[in-house]
Amino acid sequence: MRILSALTAIAMPLAVSAQNPPLEEIVVTADFREQAASDLPASISVLDRNALEQAGVQHLESVMMLAPNLNWSGETSRPRFLQIRGIGEREQYQGAPNPSVGFVIDDIDFSGIGMVATLFDVDQIEVLRGPQSTRYGSNALAGMVNVETRGPEDEFSLNGEIELGSDDMAGAGIAVGGPVATGLSYRVAAQRYRSDGFRDNEFLQRSDTNARDELTARAKLDWAASSALQMDLTAMHVDIDNGYDAWVNDNGFTTRSDKPGKDAQRSNAFAAKLRVSANPRFDLVGIATLADSDIEVSFDGDWGNDEYWGTPYDFTSETLRVRTTSTQELRLLSTPGAELFSGTTSWLAGVYRQELDEGNEIFELFNSEVFRDLSSEFESRNLAIFGQLDFELGDRVGISTGLRFEQRDADYADSDAVRFSPSESMSGGHLSVTYDVDERVTWYGSLVRGYKAGGFNIGPSIPPQRRDFGAENLWNLEGGVKLRSADGRLDAVLGVFYSVRRDQQVSTSLQLDPGDPLSFVFFTDNAAEGHNYGLEAELAWRPSSRWSFDANVGLLRTEYERFDSPTVALSGRDQAHAPRYQFALAMSYRRPSGYFARLDFQGRDSFYFDDSHDQQSEAYELTNLRVGYESGSWAVSFWVRNLFDEEYAVRGFYFSNDPNDPSFTPELFVRLGDPRQLGVTTRYNF
Repeated sequence: MRILSALTAIAMPLAVSAQNPPLEEIVVTADFREQAASDLPASISVLDRNALEQAGVQHLESVMMLAPNLNWSGETSRPRFLQIRGIGEREQYQGAPNPSVGFVIDDIDFSGIGMVATLFDVDQIEVLRGPQSTRYGSNALAGMVNVETRGPEDEFSLNGEIELGSDDMAGAGIAVGGPVATGLSYRVAAQRYRSDGFRDNEFLQRSDTNARDELTARAKLDWAASSALQMDLTAMHVDIDNGYDAWVNDNGFTTRSDKPGKDAQRSNAFAAKLRVSANPRFDLVGIATLADSDIEVSFDGDWGNDEYWGTPYDFTSETLRVRTTSTQELRLLSTPGAELFSGTTSWLAGVYRQELDEGNEIFELFNSEVFRDLSSEFESRNLAIFGQLDFELGDRVGISTGLRFEQRDADYADSDAVRFSPSESMSGGHLSVTYDVDERVTWYGSLVRGYKAGGFNIGPSIPPQRRDFGAENLWNLEGGVKLRSADGRLDAVLGVFYSVRRDQQVSTSLQLDPGDPLSFVFFTDNAAEGHNYGLEAELAWRPSSRWSFDANVGLLRTEYERFDSPTVALSGRDQAHAPRYQFALAMSYRRPSGYFARLDFQGRDSFYFDDSHDQQSEAYELTNLRVGYESGSWAVSFWVRNLFDEEYAVRGFYFSNDPNDPSFTPELFVRLGDPRQLGVTTRYNF
C-alpha cells in the first residue's frame, strides 16, 4: 500500500501540456501480416525496447510479470516452461516434447527450450494469449511468446552496455550495425553475463554452485535486392552454462549438496526469410529455420551429503538432451488491389512443415549404484496447410476467419525396448470480428479452436492403461475493447475470455517408495474437461512530457472437472500454476536535463504448485527501482530489484526426503526466487 499511496500522491499534481508527444503505435510481427496491436482482435501484450531496458536486467524472467496471466515454472535456472492463463508445462517431460506455449525468436522455434531468451539487443517481446491455432498450430494451445531482436538499420549505429552488481554480477555487450551498400545492411550483437546465483553451498564452501554464465551472439543481414525481392538472414549462438544448486531441505538460500548440478543449453540457429513481390496479385513469403540445441540438466537429488544426513544417502540425476528442429513455411498473401469479392477481402494461404529430432540420455545413481540408465530417440514430422480471409464490411466492421489442418507422425524408441509410433490429424481455426466505434475505440470478439497433440508415458512402473494419452482441444471465446484518448496520450485495453478444455492433459506424479526421492513416476493423463476464464486489462498513460504510467492486471479462474489424480482429488480444484490475480504498476519520470527514474510494483496471488498434491505458494509483491542520468549518447543508471527483499517461491514439490524419518512424512520443498540485488548499468549509443 505504501507504493500505491506514493504513486497517487505524485500523480495528482501533474500538469498536462497539449504539446506532449502521443504514445507510439505498437506494431505486432507475430501474425501473418505486420499490423498495429490496436487492430488485432486478440489479447496481446507488447514489451518494447524502452520497457525492456528500463524494467529488465538480463533475461525474459525479469520482465514476465509485465504481461498479465503469464507465469513460469522455476523447475530450471531460467524460464524454460511457461504458462499462459494457467495452461502450460511445469517440468522436464518424459517421452515426447509436447509444449502448450509456443516460443519463437526471430522466426526460430524454441518451444519448450526457452532459456535462450536473453534481453540484450532485443527490440520487443510479444505475448499472445489464447490459442494461436491458425498461425502456429499445435505448439500454441495456450498462446505464444514471440521475441524480435533488433534488426539492421539504414544508418550506422554502435551500442554498448556494461553492468555490475551484487551477487558478483558482471555483464558486457556490444552491438554494431549499418549499411554495407545500397539495399544491404547488417547488425551484429554479442553479450556475456555472469552472476553467482544467490546461493552459498555450506558443504563445499562455495558461492558459485548455482552460478549463471550466459553468452549471446547474433548476426543479421537484410538485403533488398530489388523492389520485388527482399531477403533477411539471421544467425544465432546462445550458450547458457548455468549451475543448478537451488534446492535445500529448509527452503532457504544455503545449500548442502555434495554434487551440485548444471542447467545448461547451447543453441545454434539460423533463419532465412524471403519475400517476393513479382506478381501483382500476391506476395510470396518463404521462411526456413534450423536450430540445434544441446541441453544438460543435472542435480543432486538428495540436496545434501552423507555428513549432513548421518547415513549413506546419495542420489544424482543427469539428463543430456540433443534436439534439432527445422521448419519451412511458404505462404501467399494478397496484395492491395487484388482482394476478393469486389475488393473487400484480403486472403492468404500457405503450407508449413516441421521436423524435430531429439535424443535423450538419462543417467541416475543411488549410493553409487545405477538407479536408471535410459537412452531414447524421438522424431516427429508435422505438416500443415492453412488459410485466412479478412473481410472489410464498410469502414467500421472487419471479419477474419482462418483454418489450419495439421498431420503429425512420430516415432519413439528407447533402451527399455519401448516403442511408439503415434500419428494424429488435428485441426483448428478462428472467427473474429472488430468494430470501430470511431478512430479511437475498437470492440473485438473471437471464437478460436486450439489443439495439442497427444502422447505417451514412459517408465517401467507406468500402468499399461496409462501408457497413452489423447490429444487436447480448447475452445476460447473472447471479447474486449481497445481505446486511445483524443490527444493520443492514453491507451487502454480490456478483454475477457472463457475457455473450455476438452480431454485436458494433466501431468501428475506418484512417489512409489516413500523413502526414495527418485522413485517418482511421472505421467500425463486426460481429464474429461477443464475451464479457464478471466480478465486482462492494460493501461499506458503519458500525462506530461516528464511522466508516464503503465499498469496491467490479470484475473484468472480455473478448475478441473471429473478428474482425480492417484494422490489428490482434483475435480473442482484450481489448476496448477494458475494464480487468481497478477498485476504490475510502473511509474517513469524523465527531466529534460537528463535525470530519469522508474519504479515498478508487481504482485501475484498464491497458486497450486502441482496436480499431484494440494500445496500452494504464498502471494507476494515485488518492487523494483531504477534511477539514472542520460546525456547525449550515454546513460548510467543505478537499480535495485526486489527492493524490500521479499521471499517468494517459484516452484514447489511435496514428498519425503529424510532417510532418518521412519514414517517418511512428506514435506513441501520450494525453490525461492531471486532476493534483493543492486547494480549499475552504463549504456552507450552512437
